[in-house]
Amino acid sequence: MVKRYAARDIERILKQAVKQFPSVIVTGPRQSGKTTLLKHLFSKSHNYVSLDNPDLRLMATKEPALFFENFAPPLIIDEIQYAPQLFPYIKIIIDKSREAKGQFLLTGSQIFPLMAKVGESLAGRIAVFTLLSLSFKEQFVRDIARNLRDIEGLKNRILVGGFPEPALAQRVNTELWFASYLQTYLERDVRQLRQIGDLGDFQRFLQLLAAFNGQTINFSILSRDLGIAVNTIKAWFSVLEASGQIISLKPFYLNKGKRIIKSPKVYFLDTGLLCYLSGISSKKQIFKGPLSGQMLETAVIGEVVRNFYNQGKIPRIFWWRTAHGDEVDFIIEDKGKIIPVEVKLSANINSNMAKGLSSFCKLFYEKIDKAFLINLSKEKLAIQKKIVAIPFTEFIEELR
Repeated sequence: MVKRYAARDIERILKQAVKQFPSVIVTGPRQSGKTTLLKHLFSKSHNYVSLDNPDLRLMATKEPALFFENFAPPLIIDEIQYAPQLFPYIKIIIDKSREAKGQFLLTGSQIFPLMAKVGESLAGRIAVFTLLSLSFKEQFVRDIARNLRDIEGLKNRILVGGFPEPALAQRVNTELWFASYLQTYLERDVRQLRQIGDLGDFQRFLQLLAAFNGQTINFSILSRDLGIAVNTIKAWFSVLEASGQIISLKPFYLNKGKRIIKSPKVYFLDTGLLCYLSGISSKKQIFKGPLSGQMLETAVIGEVVRNFYNQGKIPRIFWWRTAHGDEVDFIIEDKGKIIPVEVKLSANINSNMAKGLSSFCKLFYEKIDKAFLINLSKEKLAIQKKIVAIPFTEFIEELR
């Protein structure tokens, strides 16, 4: 496979953070490009060490003082979660030269134990970022419209997804790549974090979760269908969410307490992984079947989440439904404003498609500048005051 480097939207804020903080950590799913990103930006100014190397990992865990005698900052430490023993020493080194910025650039994938150690040792001394797989914008930075000019181009990119290795290769067997990805990375991480005994159960859980993509999650139903304890299901779900594989969206209420107790919707954050888990192996299958609309929703939510992370922000995205059946797919909160977004798998737009958006806008009119009805048409069209029907590719451009 021929690979190339794709510039990442997070680069600008990351460069700023390295000039402002003594240390920076980039977390996110395995194979999302964290190591490549840091090497590309900082290989000339920083030494590099990977704790994937078992000898170096042993030194880091057993003799952290000796480790830093051999590897002094400025330093990139890859897969820092393998040696949490290094964090107290990093703190000591930083505090000796607190004015020095960008001393340590770290990457890590196992977010639960990793962030606990970061919080204990480096509070106030570290900037935290999340890097997901490539967005459509990053893959087609020069001309999204040309590369996704027809529905076939969009289907192909949904099938491949955004993980750099398959996304940037000229030819790739995506089924083979994702099968290897699950076995080598996801299952290993979750087994280490949660002591999974039967990986077959976890594989079935992933496939069932993919079938619920874009829907509200009932952990009791998942437990019943899989024959696995509810607490185990919740633990696996939490690991997938913390490692950047899925996102759960709480329902939108002005009463924030209600958001916490209500059932969330779940979306996978990489369309290629979702396709693999759903048994979709060709682009002909992408927008077919009862859950085809959720596939386009997944592409949309993935772009929105990445846009937040690439600005160094925590995503604030919800969904909305009334007792009368009015519904809006995504409610985005940003900069004191609310942006309602509805997604329709159609190239033919009519005003009835905006029924949920219209109801929402009436309730929260003052907080809304613009509402979007994302679709597969070719033209942008104003439907009502504040409601705009917009092609998927143009919506991506709006996020620039």
